Amino acid sequence: MKHIAKLVLLAILMTAILTGCQQNNTKSSADTDDTDDVVSVVTTIFPQYDFVREIAGDNVELMMLLSPGSESHSYEPTPQDIITIQNCDVFIYVGGESESWVDEILESMDTSNMKIIALMDLVNVVEEEIVEGMEAEDEHESDEEEEEAEYDEHVWTSPKNAKLIVQGISDALCEADHANAELFKENTTAYLEKLDELDTALQEVVDHAVRTTLVFGDRFPFRYLAVDYGLTYYAAFPGCSSDTEPSAATVAFLIDKVNQENIPVVFYIEFSNGKMADTISESTNAVKLLLHSCHNVTAKELEGGVSYLDLMNQNVENLKEALQ
Repeated sequence: MKHIAKLVLLAILMTAILTGCQQNNTKSSADTDDTDDVVSVVTTIFPQYDFVREIAGDNVELMMLLSPGSESHSYEPTPQDIITIQNCDVFIYVGGESESWVDEILESMDTSNMKIIALMDLVNVVEEEIVEGMEAEDEHESDEEEEEAEYDEHVWTSPKNAKLIVQGISDALCEADHANAELFKENTTAYLEKLDELDTALQEVVDHAVRTTLVFGDRFPFRYLAVDYGLTYYAAFPGCSSDTEPSAATVAFLIDKVNQENIPVVFYIEFSNGKMADTISESTNAVKLLLHSCHNVTAKELEGGVSYLDLMNQNVENLKEALQ
């Protein structure tokens, strides 16, 4: 399967290069005069897209590769996506296994005039873990292959990390656009204050909690949130798992955990079918609530200007109910 995936990626790269050459050959100077002074920024998913909006506003040309409403872990770049990356000034991606395609694409193009930011390079990363009751993904590696550490990619789910990421993005944008650097710095300072408020709100919820255990009838993309705020958790799958169908034993374990500890809430994540959480909720007295990992938003939410702060502040309220 990996061999097939590489062949498909190679075909996409060749198509993108040929298409890009054709487009570059037909582009006139008149077409580029109006946009040469505007820094173009491309992000893979929503969190860094929204961070750039907060820092730069309308002063950059901003694009997110992931379509609204799409699942980020199953995203595959199109030839046009590759051309978009090739032509941007600043490219911001997450890093990690889910975006391994990025490395091959960047290696295929001249990036000397681009600023490239991987979110996982801006924070201290932690490894994925399998907690009690959780189903691990099937491993298909041979005995001869060394098992590499897999780091959790959802670095933005903790406001403490979000502050580091925002500062890193801000620094890169200031370097790419000296004319607007002071404005970017002012916006960054204001936004960091809002992230501080979010951080404080989360800490207050935990400080006044009667429990620190969360139960997810879903994947768990909140390792950094749990680590930074001293939370324990039980879930069906780790954050980047491609599995969606849990075993009966996993569901039974989570139901027993909710009943044993009188857990008031069972969580699910965005774009999940929620069936597992429904089953756990129906078998216990737990209320089913969303904890949004901010991977992506719907088209309606994007058009309405929903932000990382909006989603995370709602998470604060739902966590308050879960930890009461």
